[in-house]
Amino acid sequence: MYETLHQIIAVIWVLSEVLLNRLVRSSQSDKTQADKQSLRFIWITIMIALPLAHILSRQLHMLPISTSPVIVQAGLIMIVAGMIYRFIAIYTLGRFFTVDVAIRSDHRIVRKGMYKYMRHPSYLGSLLSFLGNGFALNSWIGLVISFVPVLLTFLYRMKVEEELLISNFGQEYIDYKKETWRLIPFVY
Repeated sequence: MYETLHQIIAVIWVLSEVLLNRLVRSSQSDKTQADKQSLRFIWITIMIALPLAHILSRQLHMLPISTSPVIVQAGLIMIVAGMIYRFIAIYTLGRFFTVDVAIRSDHRIVRKGMYKYMRHPSYLGSLLSFLGNGFALNSWIGLVISFVPVLLTFLYRMKVEEELLISNFGQEYIDYKKETWRLIPFVY
């Protein structure tokens, strides 16, 4: 039962990201040269890590996280919660959100909602989903493969984004960085 539910949630999750990727790209008038292939790296990493995590988790049953189904249930909840959190972050950014790193012609730094406390809440939502995916697989191998490569790719992406924002907004963004957490309030 949980495996089927996991598959349904995973399909909805991937389709929502594909839809975002198609609908929320920067326009020709936006500054996009700063992406440094980070969007491509993210997609390549995800397209390798997720199937590999699923395959190895099913093949190597010897490293389960728990014998209780609660871990799988918690993982599924984390995937959905991460998706919801990500979409709230995207909604809060509004038209300034793009899947590729870009600055709109009238771009400004958004400081409301979750952006009042952290600079990259949409990545936090995604990372919560990837972590949840590892727990839903109930496999230490699946957890590591689902989460660590994506985390490293997202850290690179955050660096690329922040470089562009500093080059565009200068001291205003540097001050914003001092007032906010990068990803997790009170931690990082």
